Amino acid sequence: MTNILLITADQWRGDSFGAAGHPVVRTPNIDRLAGEGVRFENHFAQAAPCSPARACLYTGLYQMTNRVCRNGTPLDARHDTLALALRRAGYDPTQFGYTDVAQDPRGGAGGGSGRDPRLATYEGVLPGMSVRVLLPAHARPWLSWLRARGVDVSGGLDVHLPDTGPADPPAGRPPRYSADETETAFLTGEFLRWLSEQEDPWFAHLSFIRPHPPFVVPEPFASMYSPDDGPDFVRAADLDAEAAQHPFLAHALKTVDKCHFVHGASGPVTDWDEATCRQIRATYWGMISEVDSQIGRLLDGLDAAGATEDTLVVLTSDHGEMLGDRHLFGKLGWFDQAYRVPLIIRDPKAAKKGIAVSAFTESIDLCPTLLEHAGAPLPTQIDGRSLMPFLRGETPVDWRKHAHWEFDFREVETAETEQAFGLPLDALNLAVIRGERYKYVHFGGLSPLLFDLAEDPGELVNLADDPGYRDVRLEMAEALLQWRARHLDRRLTGMALTTDGPVEAARARRITAAPEAGFEPIN
Repeated sequence: MTNILLITADQWRGDSFGAAGHPVVRTPNIDRLAGEGVRFENHFAQAAPCSPARACLYTGLYQMTNRVCRNGTPLDARHDTLALALRRAGYDPTQFGYTDVAQDPRGGAGGGSGRDPRLATYEGVLPGMSVRVLLPAHARPWLSWLRARGVDVSGGLDVHLPDTGPADPPAGRPPRYSADETETAFLTGEFLRWLSEQEDPWFAHLSFIRPHPPFVVPEPFASMYSPDDGPDFVRAADLDAEAAQHPFLAHALKTVDKCHFVHGASGPVTDWDEATCRQIRATYWGMISEVDSQIGRLLDGLDAAGATEDTLVVLTSDHGEMLGDRHLFGKLGWFDQAYRVPLIIRDPKAAKKGIAVSAFTESIDLCPTLLEHAGAPLPTQIDGRSLMPFLRGETPVDWRKHAHWEFDFREVETAETEQAFGLPLDALNLAVIRGERYKYVHFGGLSPLLFDLAEDPGELVNLADDPGYRDVRLEMAEALLQWRARHLDRRLTGMALTTDGPVEAARARRITAAPEAGFEPIN
């Protein structure tokens, strides 16, 4: 057994760090990690927002199987988790931060009734995890730590407000705490203190909230980047042209609110002009550099503890961020910006180091990867595939040719989207299949989308109804259907009861006979 450190930094776009080739963002510590490990440059989350994204990561199951649709959707207790599997393998998986898992209300105190506090939040603990530091949205452990350091936290989360001036429009002013007092710094310090206590091989999940909103960061990071720097936004010429592409996009442009991104702001994000969007983007980049500084502290801490050569380090995110592209902020829809995320794995014993893998990888692959590394058996129903071959410099011949993700936009409490689209709850969803050339988006109750990424990398032109792309649309739709058919819940479908008792198929079994003429498997 070796140590495993899983780091997730929330809401981090896959293009926004130095080793990924970003023209502005500076991340020397993450670049160091990439240089000593393997960087997966086409890594995609399977769902958004936080709870659905993390359910996929923690179970190795696509959303269509784990069925965590929104923040607050309970994770069915029948599903195995990364933490439970590692616990069976001899680890005590330990959480720093949060896992955003709504508990199954059918068990526990009162059988799903009564006043059990676990049933009043979507920010519950992943089954199987021990908790060293729980840091949900109210951030009280961090606030009490700040208070002990002499910071005025009498206004609670108002500590995120700028030290001077109004919150909106955001001007890049720092908050009321220093760079040594961020949530990232707090969790890093708690982990390093815990690390000094460890004797047996350990698994730690360090879940940073940043660069998740509110978009604010202390100096020197607040002024590290100029709003004038960076590429143009990927967007249509104006809001009307943007909204015309699809009813879902038109709805999002009207309803995504500033309050989710800037503490103290209100109104639709489309009220922000380009200069303001550029300032927010510069602040977001500063938040990434702040996280990078603490990752450097982590890596130095592992070195000082003599643990580097015995620790697998994984750095990733749950989902991305639109960051002004398509006139939007947040994580939603079918956009690459919201689903492509960083993934770096440093295995001190790996054969390959400092390389980039271009194959499509998915967040569901992390569960089987970590279990294989730990020597733990893989659950039979898991959808993901281990990335360990890539760390050995191998590319499996039958590796997937597409990335897949889903987005469910139901609103159970308010029925807002049911009313807006005139659709029942279970029709408010979309599924994406993305290849190197084409991306196809299928909705449960709305019209589809098709993009030619070679000709239109910004995905501004929907070709779904273009007669010239009819065959492409059909091929992508069939591939999407085949993907869904292959990954439906199969907890018991690989088992048969026989006269000799239960027989279970080997999960790794592959078809060796030649396929039927004209048939090509889709991964």
